Amino acid sequence: MSRNYKFHNPDGVYFVSFAVVNWLDVFIRNEYKNIILDSLSFCQRNKGMEIFAWCIMPSHVHLVFRSDKDEVKPEQLLGDFKRFTSNAIIKAIKENPRESRKEILLEHFQKAGALTSNVSKNQFWRHDNRPIELWSNKVIDEKINYIHQNPVEEGLVFRAEDYMYSSAIDYAGEKGLLKNIIVVK
Repeated sequence: MSRNYKFHNPDGVYFVSFAVVNWLDVFIRNEYKNIILDSLSFCQRNKGMEIFAWCIMPSHVHLVFRSDKDEVKPEQLLGDFKRFTSNAIIKAIKENPRESRKEILLEHFQKAGALTSNVSKNQFWRHDNRPIELWSNKVIDEKINYIHQNPVEEGLVFRAEDYMYSSAIDYAGEKGLLKNIIVVK
């Protein structure tokens, strides 16, 4: 997966968005969103991921982050995250007895995997995302605002801080679901 990422500055702060293949609305179930949250939390504790902002939308994830460990480059960090979450979410879909879309979702993942040379069976995440290095505080603020306003723009909530699966609440002075968010003021 990392072949698509161009992190020119290993110490930089980056904005990334990554979507489920065919922009499928997988993250309408909290158990799948919680896999993303658990994995982000693991990356914070064990892999040196510093998170400035995040948001899980129904078909994609937004993230502003940097790697604070010299031995873990940002492309490796993100590649590991995406590999783990793709496998964990597909497994969760297969094992979820309440998942009415199971066959349809798995068929999409298998078809996407068959079209990609570097995927052995299923492809969960699209491969066309590009990291954007955020070179100034103004640009960081713009991307964080974009991330937090995404659920408002999509009509999921009226106020950004009311969307539970986002760091907007942290920027409103409260504590969100993910700990240790670096709030930029």
